[in-house]
Amino acid sequence: MAQIIIAEWEGREYDRDQKNADWYWALGIVAGASAVAAALFGNYLFAVLIIIAAVAISLHGASEAPVHQFRLTDAGLHIGSDLHPFDEMLSFSVYEDIAGELPAELSIKTKNWHSPHLVVPLAGVDADLVYAQFLHHVEERAHPHSFSDLVAAWLGF
Repeated sequence: MAQIIIAEWEGREYDRDQKNADWYWALGIVAGASAVAAALFGNYLFAVLIIIAAVAISLHGASEAPVHQFRLTDAGLHIGSDLHPFDEMLSFSVYEDIAGELPAELSIKTKNWHSPHLVVPLAGVDADLVYAQFLHHVEERAHPHSFSDLVAAWLGF
């Protein structure tokens, strides 16, 4: 059966903040000091893990966020070629910036263990249309930002 396309848009997973040299120096100093402290306490595996994590964070900070294609249909939300059906969604919420400086974001809690929380940017699409469509199929609940969301924002991701 053909799916009815309600809206199509594209967006980045996150807005990339340009990291300057000071950000990388701070990351290196904190990671180096933590690794030395872990090694002094005899926890060499943790020291190696800290260095690997610092390298991964710096590589992620230097990379550009990929552009995703979103398509809202009567069956659910398509992100690229993946379909997230409405019946697999537990609840949704729309984050809106009160000042109006940032685009709205759609937060979705799903039954899927691989991606239990989806955050979809609503730039370039009518957020009210998306909200109305989700309201017909999924329960609306408040989704406060998680600790990992706050840490990522603090780190500039």
